[in-house]
Amino acid sequence: MKITVIGTGYVGLVTGACLSEMGNHVVCLDRDAARIATLQQGGIPIHEPGLPDLVRRNAQGGRLSFTTDVAAAVAHGSVVFIAVGTPPQEDGSADLQHVLAAAEAVGQHMAGYKLIVNKSTVPVGTAEQVRGVLARALAARGLAAEFSVVSNPEFLKEGSAVQDFMRPDRVVVGSDDERATALMRTLYAPFMRNRERLVEMDVRSAEFTKYAANAMLATRISFMNELALLAEKLGADIENVRIGIGSDPRIGTHFLYAGTGYGGSCFPKDVRALIQSAEGVGQPLQILQAVQSVNERQKRVLIDKIVARFGPRLQGHRFALWGLAFKPGTDDMREAPSVTVIEELLARGAEVVAYDPEAMPQAQAALGNRAHLRYAPQADAALEGADALVIVTEWKEFRSPDFAHLAATLKHPVVFDGRNLFNPATVQQAGLEYHPIGRRPTTPESP
Repeated sequence: MKITVIGTGYVGLVTGACLSEMGNHVVCLDRDAARIATLQQGGIPIHEPGLPDLVRRNAQGGRLSFTTDVAAAVAHGSVVFIAVGTPPQEDGSADLQHVLAAAEAVGQHMAGYKLIVNKSTVPVGTAEQVRGVLARALAARGLAAEFSVVSNPEFLKEGSAVQDFMRPDRVVVGSDDERATALMRTLYAPFMRNRERLVEMDVRSAEFTKYAANAMLATRISFMNELALLAEKLGADIENVRIGIGSDPRIGTHFLYAGTGYGGSCFPKDVRALIQSAEGVGQPLQILQAVQSVNERQKRVLIDKIVARFGPRLQGHRFALWGLAFKPGTDDMREAPSVTVIEELLARGAEVVAYDPEAMPQAQAALGNRAHLRYAPQADAALEGADALVIVTEWKEFRSPDFAHLAATLKHPVVFDGRNLFNPATVQQAGLEYHPIGRRPTTPESP
């Protein structure tokens, strides 16, 4: 099948590469000439495990190509995916200008039937707006070409996006058109060989499903973070609580880890957009408003612990910080809790030496040049001269450090663990003072 993907960001590039892996001929279109040039030269503009090999293999096989030529890209695909960004506007609602511009470009260049697939995360009713844009563009050309518009939201997790696409737990298709539904079934058939995972529904329900899924996951995170703060007050251990409630199959274990709050390109944006959509129709979502509030507060929980230990004025103190990306497996710094932690430490006069396996270039771009912010080439190098260690992102390489080395290197043997990576008893035995989330802090002298 010939496919065009508009947008070579995170979703578009993964979608194009994975569809080409199944033998489709895919052209990825983007107006960013520098990004397209990078892709044409074999470079990958994002960090995603498995993606470089996938792109390289299919580009060399002639099944995947990249272009800025709108007319050629639209002419190529009988199926056109719109996978462009929908950034938040000032009021929190999704900005659809790139989605609608992509639809207009299709309408200006298409000649025969096209199936337009909304892959971008968009509010309920966007498919109708896309249909309107296409119809007006065709009318302006005096052309009566047929087209269909369906919703096919993505459910990709950064760090495992290729696996998520190749082995999906579900593929949601919102369609009011039998022809379009049949094409989508054909397109996704190679991904369904061991069992059927395609879920058909109307277009509006499919658009809503994406927001509802992210809102539910964000709610679980904020719920556990609320309980973690209470656990500290009551002397309970949130990790034991997590295991206890996660053992209930009605609850399950996913997204129950207490920490420094969620970030990234999806949860914050989508929660705000859904809240805004609800307010627009007079049906406010009180739970999600609380979820958002809890998350913003949780990004400061490590700062509160640091201030309680070292005082509000941190001049003369240096902190090693491990983890900058909003989650492991990605270099994405969007809405990362590390930004809040670093900004607050610097504002209080501290020095910060940060390390992340992948996200340091992105962090430098996000935070800019700061007099008291430096980046270390390795995790251990960040410790040199530091008073304490702050862990923000749970990269695997942080899970089993040399605790004796930590205790000997830090001026004050103190660890603030925003991801509950360690067994408190192990840290304590190594002579470290340990401040996790939702667990009793330990000191070398405590029993």
